Amino acid sequence: MLTGPNGLLEGTIGGGAIEKDAIETALSLSGKELPCVKEYILHPNDEQDLGMVCGGDVSVLFVPIKSGDGKWRDIASAVISSYDEKKPHWLILDTAAPRASLSDGNSVVAGDTFEAPELADGCVLKDNVFTLPVSPCERAVIFGGGHCCKALVPVLKSVGFSVTVMDCREEFVTPQMHPMADELICGDFNRIEDYIDISPDDYCIVMTNGHSFDLVVEKQLLLRPTAYLGVIGSKSKIASVNARLMEAGIPEDKLSTVHTPIGLSIKAVTPEEIAISITAELILERALKKEEAGTLTRSCPMH
Repeated sequence: MLTGPNGLLEGTIGGGAIEKDAIETALSLSGKELPCVKEYILHPNDEQDLGMVCGGDVSVLFVPIKSGDGKWRDIASAVISSYDEKKPHWLILDTAAPRASLSDGNSVVAGDTFEAPELADGCVLKDNVFTLPVSPCERAVIFGGGHCCKALVPVLKSVGFSVTVMDCREEFVTPQMHPMADELICGDFNRIEDYIDISPDDYCIVMTNGHSFDLVVEKQLLLRPTAYLGVIGSKSKIASVNARLMEAGIPEDKLSTVHTPIGLSIKAVTPEEIAISITAELILERALKKEEAGTLTRSCPMH
């Protein structure tokens, strides 16, 4: 969360009383040189009463960043580049001194050079040094740029996905149609590998302008590993497409991995509701994969 002289600028640490107090604390620390940590107690106690009984405790690290500080400008630029290059990095903060750096895991790419603890997939505070992984966004690749895609792109962007849209119709892959998309591709659905390199980390969504295009795109995607493959459509359409895919040699166990009908079942009807349904499913699948890999660094506060 970033604050300034007038309060909150960007981000959140969860809202509520903690965030309100943290913003006020940050303002009171204006002009300070050293980072500091403030503890919040979220259970009944005699030390502080925030009116919150969620259970547990929260530690908030406050790091002063001076306007015009060249070191932080370099770190911010390096973070942006790490996202563009889709390479993981680590932000390293000394909690006892005004030192910070960004590391690619092998060397410091920006900021101060100082000895840091072993870098991990999650946040770590050890020996007064805090390390935070800066991971590139997962990519969602949408095949078909119609009305459902138009509703879906901004919702996916709002929850941290980068979004690529591909369509065979030029008018459906314009900045005017999808102003928040990271990449727009017009190409032949029969030869998607000529236009886009699908990786095992990609979340692929098929919602083209016809059953035949859905079929050819899905078949190509089933022949390569992906993090997620979802196909929009009714149960009757899905049965028809699956029958043709099995005739083409796609095994039934491979077809069973496809999320279709796509999205979580919330009785969605409109493009906007369908967008929420699909996004919810991608959030779930992303979290499950991180849990499986041991890299999920946060849990839902409502459970």
